[in-house]
Amino acid sequence: MKTKKQFAINELYHIFDRGVEKRNIFRDNSDYIRFIHDLYEFNDKRPALPYIRRDKDAGRSDVGRPTSYIKRERDKLVNLHTFVLMPNHHHLIVEQLKDNGIILFMKKTHGGYARGFNEKHKRSGYLFQGRYKDVYIKDDTQLAHLVCYIHANPLKLWKDNWKDKKLTELEIKQATQFLEKYKWSSHLDYWGIRNFPSVIDNKFLLDFFGGTEGYKKYFIDWIEQYQKN
Repeated sequence: MKTKKQFAINELYHIFDRGVEKRNIFRDNSDYIRFIHDLYEFNDKRPALPYIRRDKDAGRSDVGRPTSYIKRERDKLVNLHTFVLMPNHHHLIVEQLKDNGIILFMKKTHGGYARGFNEKHKRSGYLFQGRYKDVYIKDDTQLAHLVCYIHANPLKLWKDNWKDKKLTELEIKQATQFLEKYKWSSHLDYWGIRNFPSVIDNKFLLDFFGGTEGYKKYFIDWIEQYQKN
């Protein structure tokens, strides 16, 4: 008999999943906004707002910001440290705060988003490719690499083969400029540009990297040194 997955309190995990048959799970900006809204809304031990209310307000461009209606007290299941949303997949780094917190958070988030997506796009059936994958983050080296790896994901949309060889100084500048315009990620909130500050908990990682300037230096060094092999 398959045993139930166990996650440890106050430990970090890399969570990722993609669309069934590698299909897109985000088709337009409102889909991205809805998922980010759900990352906030469903990170609560208490029941979420009724679906109609969430559907009505999920399109707000200030979702997760201090001025948004969803800025409220929550009994959080996890700390969400990083995220990136790509057309057909997503990556998260989460820290479990309560027993079964990650399991409940992912169940609510994936289930709620899939219901809204199917209704909006007039489809039925599974949206995600099975159960999400998870990797325990065992040390600081792995954590630093994963943060950069996750935040660099959108560079595939800039230059699909960017990992094949070391980037030139000009390409590094172009890559960082591209990421400054990609809003479906927590990268900007570490880069010093307010994007979705209420959705993530970035104090731990900012301390870890030595503040915004420390993060910038580490990230640029990471993409500068990255090679496919």
